[in-house]
Amino acid sequence: MSHAVPTELLADRLRRAGEVAAEQGADVLLITPGTDLRYLVDHAGESHERLTCLVLPAAGHRAPPALVVPRLEAPGFDVATLEALGVEVLTWTDGEDPYLLVSDLAGGPTRMAVADGMPARHVFGLRDAFPDVRQSLAGPVLRELRMRKDAAEVAQLREAGAAIDRVHARMGEILKPGRTEAQVGADIAAAIVAEGHTEAAFVIVGSGPNGASPHHDVSGRVIEPGDVVVVDIGGPLASGYNSDCTRTYAVGAEPSAQVRETYAVLQEAQERSVQAVRPGVTAESVDEAARGPITRAGLGPRFLHRTGHGIGLDVHEEPYIVGGNALTLEPGMAFSVEPGIYLDGAWGARIEDIVVVTETGVERLNNGPRDLVVL
Repeated sequence: MSHAVPTELLADRLRRAGEVAAEQGADVLLITPGTDLRYLVDHAGESHERLTCLVLPAAGHRAPPALVVPRLEAPGFDVATLEALGVEVLTWTDGEDPYLLVSDLAGGPTRMAVADGMPARHVFGLRDAFPDVRQSLAGPVLRELRMRKDAAEVAQLREAGAAIDRVHARMGEILKPGRTEAQVGADIAAAIVAEGHTEAAFVIVGSGPNGASPHHDVSGRVIEPGDVVVVDIGGPLASGYNSDCTRTYAVGAEPSAQVRETYAVLQEAQERSVQAVRPGVTAESVDEAARGPITRAGLGPRFLHRTGHGIGLDVHEEPYIVGGNALTLEPGMAFSVEPGIYLDGAWGARIEDIVVVTETGVERLNNGPRDLVVL
């Protein structure tokens, strides 16, 4: 279980999800275990071959909300909270058909929206149980809610940001020449847990030429004096809300003038992009702000990815800060700003902060130094 979201807040989320579903033309939302379920009822559940499914009617649809769960899984759910939310818990046992149970509960829908991460076996099981009902994805419904963080969610993301900042502050004791990326990564993973996360969701230690691969993991490469090292790390708190922060280090020797000059371009790009964040601007304009300095320096093709991604119960969620996304930013939207420059075969660099849109501008949730830190 998590840090316990107040029941009234969960009730509001369920109500709003039903309203958005109705606006989007769905009669019922079918949500299997995952972060959408956790957002709605404060329990992620576990997804496997046995169906667990929240049946959530759209506003105005006649079905009552219910949770269908295997009997052996039911003790893991907070039934009292679910009942307080007006969600009936219905169990089934092996040998029974849970899809027919869902169809009995769903109130004769014409269109049902299924969780984006629902396993295919359950999608097809529901399709067989509802042969004449059109399926769509529930993502567009849940996105409208999850994209705009409330004050409690922002507080969790702020706490996560501070926790991962503390890990970066320990890099001097961890990131040293003569150690392999894997050795450094193992110590970072332990520090992520020690500083308040439940686990390390990812640890990227990209030294020297490996830093030119944005999604490098760790390897047996020995870190050498003079290496530039990209460290991209994060994980969830007990609440489920995630951190994600990247810093770039020069290890064991002063970086060259070329490295310093290129890094200065990146630092300007990241700063301009963060300062571009405020209510009313588009997601793509924040991406453009990051690309400007890098392109003007002749390094445009070396910035290989979007500028950022939303973050919350998932490390990557809406909104995406990318060219072509005309979404207007609103208060409560939280996302990464992480431009990078990647020089194949040589080195790479990335600076990443999580930011949240405020009523008047932007708040950074990562506050460690953004300079090229020499260890």
